[in-house]
Amino acid sequence: MTFYRHSGPRSYLSSTMSDRTDCFYCRDNLQGKKYIKKDDKPVCVRCFEKLCANTCAECRKPIGADAKELNHKNRHWHEDCFRCAKCYKPLANEPFAARDDGKIMCGKCGAREDSHRCQGCYKVIVPGEKSVEYKHKSWHEQCFNCFECKQPISSQSFLTKGDDFYCSSCHEKKFAKNCARCKEPITSGGINYQDKPWHSECFVCHTCKKPLAGARFTAHEDEFYCVDCYKTSVAKKCSGCQNPITGFGRGTNVVNYEDKTWHEYCFNCKKCSLSLAHKRFVINGEHIYCTDCAKKL
Repeated sequence: MTFYRHSGPRSYLSSTMSDRTDCFYCRDNLQGKKYIKKDDKPVCVRCFEKLCANTCAECRKPIGADAKELNHKNRHWHEDCFRCAKCYKPLANEPFAARDDGKIMCGKCGAREDSHRCQGCYKVIVPGEKSVEYKHKSWHEQCFNCFECKQPISSQSFLTKGDDFYCSSCHEKKFAKNCARCKEPITSGGINYQDKPWHSECFVCHTCKKPLAGARFTAHEDEFYCVDCYKTSVAKKCSGCQNPITGFGRGTNVVNYEDKTWHEYCFNCKKCSLSLAHKRFVINGEHIYCTDCAKKL
């Protein structure tokens, strides 16, 4: 805020006309009467106050020829109207501040008005006083408290929920989700899978413990496996090609018969290679045959 000092009130030059002269506006004879010179033209008192006088920015009344007038940036005041908008101290011969909203204030009130106000107690934060700033708002250090335990947060880390602030401990107790694996609170980050939260470090392959976040994996009996471990440790072997049946890569459909499993694309007649998926077939030893080829055995 910029502070100014006024040079003091001024009065219009008025005198009594000795010679015959008429008012510039109403043409009344001014001889022997009081008049005011406005732009080097003689004006009677009545016309001056009606047509020429400035309007006071405070009381909105004309500033008469006999009144003392102050002006600042094309605004005008009676001397007695030029006061601090807060404490009403006369400012005709005092430093003052002109605010953007048009208010005139003394130096003390202007400095106080420009100071930050605490969002907790709404009192002014005096320059030099310990305070906390967050997102262009300010608090006294003792007013910046956890919404839950009411203890000052001061310089500790904190988290927000809506417009409220919480110390880390209270936020964890009140809002943090518990990891589906270790049951401990998840304070930051984490992973969601099948509507359950997990710490990133807990969401790992059951066999090799490799992190699975962002990687391909599969679940088996409530455990998670990376592709490699699932192939070697869990997946059934195809009775046709002897490779693991993982559900990854080429084809996902399988054929089960008794205690054996095949990739659907491996479930073919041993002799003519006809696909037997959804068809009648005959097992002879370790091999499967279509009904036509089985008759020729």
